[in-house]
Amino acid sequence: MRPTAKFSISFGLVTIPVAAYNATDTSASVSFVRIHTADGGRVRNQPVCSLEGAEVSPDEIGRGYRPHDADVVVPLSDEDLDALPLPTAKTLTILAFVAGGDIDPLQMGKGYYLATDSPAAAKPYVLLREAMERHERVGLGKIALHGRETLAMIRPMGDALVMQVLLWPHQIRPMDGVLPEREVEVHPNEVAAAETLMDSFGELSEEDLHDHYREALEELVSAKLAHREPEFETGEEQPSGGQVMDLMAALQDSVRAAKRSRGEDEGDEGRAAAKRPAKKAAAKTSTASGTKSGARSGAGSGTKTASGGAAKTGAKTGAKKSTAAKSTTEKTAAKTAAKKKTASRGSRRAG
Repeated sequence: MRPTAKFSISFGLVTIPVAAYNATDTSASVSFVRIHTADGGRVRNQPVCSLEGAEVSPDEIGRGYRPHDADVVVPLSDEDLDALPLPTAKTLTILAFVAGGDIDPLQMGKGYYLATDSPAAAKPYVLLREAMERHERVGLGKIALHGRETLAMIRPMGDALVMQVLLWPHQIRPMDGVLPEREVEVHPNEVAAAETLMDSFGELSEEDLHDHYREALEELVSAKLAHREPEFETGEEQPSGGQVMDLMAALQDSVRAAKRSRGEDEGDEGRAAAKRPAKKAAAKTSTASGTKSGARSGAGSGTKTASGGAAKTGAKTGAKKSTAAKSTTEKTAAKTAAKKKTASRGSRRAG
């Protein structure tokens, strides 16, 4: 592997000569070429001069810069670019050490492995790596790569140092039109269900990091070359996208599906299902016994109440009859006494 650039890391008064190697391989990704659909011929991008309309050879191609406020292109030679006051052309000057979480992931670009470029650089190289690892900090600085100055982050990775190219803050677009138009209220039980779903995913496996699309594409190409039908591995069918009407139900179903995919909840669900009828039977027994007890208690109290009510009613009726008898007797006695007085008066008058 050949280095793509050589420069020095300036760490205070310490200088560390390093060589940068590409840490990523974009050639391993899936890429297509453009073809003429009529005959399958390759369609290439040919450099053509906009003024002459003729193809231009690589040795006749230079660089130019178009200002933002003018519709003109200014030619720039290599000598013009080399004369620019660019202190970061050969040196990555560390400006600050910050926590890795302070770096916006949107700013992260291409990565490079940094290797020592001289035997004398080994000790300061290890010193910087160990200091950043123990202090849990990453270094931020500036470096000119391929004729352009850019931000860069240096961080420890295992026994090596890694440089990550960063975009400038003005290169990150604002989030206008991204956020929901209206305020959305999320209930705590929905957040708890989402956290349960996150926990049910488990650890990342090597199979998850496999490029299945590239493998299927290569099988398709091989099948076309061999004039046969492609043989694809059938995986688990992914749910189709659609509008979620019941968020809680969707979260709970997702948790169960994630557990089933790892075979974790089959026994648990069986035991839970066995417990549920037992609990229902116990509840029914408790309800039935409570109903019977209440019926017996209600019947007994009802009998006592009825007896007491009859006794009280009888007593009231007897008292009324006794009062009525007394009143009738008293009235009859009064009438008899009045008749006797009248008869005696009549006898005295006659004599």
